[in-house]
Amino acid sequence: MAHPDFTIGIEEEYLLVDLDSLALSPAPEALMAACQNDLEDQVSPEFLNCQIEIGSKPCATIAEAREDLKRLRATVARHARAHNLAPIAASCHPFADWRSQTHTDKQRYNDLDHDLAGVVRRMLICGMHVHVGIDPPDRRVDLMNQLSYFLPHLLALSTSSPFWQGQDTGLASYRLTVFDNLPRTGLPPRMESFGSFERSVQVLVDMGVIEDASKIWWDLRPSSRFPTIESRICDVQPRLEDTLTLAALTQALARMLWRLAIRNQRWRIYDTFLVSENRWRAQRYGTTGGLIDLGRGEIVPMAELVAEMIELVGEDAEFFSSLAEVARVRDMVAGGTSAERQRAVAGAAHEGGADGDAALHAVVRHLIEEYHADL
Repeated sequence: MAHPDFTIGIEEEYLLVDLDSLALSPAPEALMAACQNDLEDQVSPEFLNCQIEIGSKPCATIAEAREDLKRLRATVARHARAHNLAPIAASCHPFADWRSQTHTDKQRYNDLDHDLAGVVRRMLICGMHVHVGIDPPDRRVDLMNQLSYFLPHLLALSTSSPFWQGQDTGLASYRLTVFDNLPRTGLPPRMESFGSFERSVQVLVDMGVIEDASKIWWDLRPSSRFPTIESRICDVQPRLEDTLTLAALTQALARMLWRLAIRNQRWRIYDTFLVSENRWRAQRYGTTGGLIDLGRGEIVPMAELVAEMIELVGEDAEFFSSLAEVARVRDMVAGGTSAERQRAVAGAAHEGGADGDAALHAVVRHLIEEYHADL
């Protein structure tokens, strides 16, 4: 059986903040024009005009992705600085109010605002998407059905949105509570084939409910534009190296499942109800509460789960020369996710005598520093 390319593409969404007030700021037209002049179609506006989105080129290895993402992040930061702005790569701004934001004046976004009304106006959130190139299409869907089991694990490692509108939500990823209000979100249903997916989408297209499959916003989906599966579960990462680790793990997991498939084996597919419970645990606790090992029937600490995952995909990480990146998941658990780091910064500021507003401003400064650390 032909070996799929397993190329990876990474999309990230950033928020723009004013360097003086640390509040969100709309992207000036000159900023977007400068970015597009340098990066062409690898950069674009997002639904809210305080957001900017980048997308890497298809990359065969994590080393390639690192160079491309570093260039994209650095270019956005450089042009933002010229307007006294800075990008942050966190899924929620710590103290911004969604009611104060406006959406980008493009037909696509005007249509979204009309169709989804108050639900989409709350979308002051940013995500990270990882594409993995897999052919043929039916294999894509088969691997999707199995990869869904690991989506909560990826979410737990990625959590970066503990604050919302100036409040500590108690969740590690508040982003998903906002995003899940949209239709056609959440864990993907089990699908029998790529044809069955296309037929289901076509039902909605024929009725005029959606234009195409790009309006399917599941945590994992067949891409509407590329021969890939697209993981959409992760919060965006302040640190570039954390983005690369999550992408490397996603790529290695996909190849591991392919290796099972060519031996007429497969990862057990559990009821979505059970995987959803793990999704909630990841959303609530990040890496601190453990996830349910459905095979063992018990809650297992995240450190133990990631050790098992590293062993599981070792052959695949070696194939992609990403052993070091995949092994970093241990550090992400031991050192804490962005959600934990943000809370630690706020806590230290409080202990130093800062009030609530000042503590959250300290969190934004921390996020700016982390964005720039690896550039």
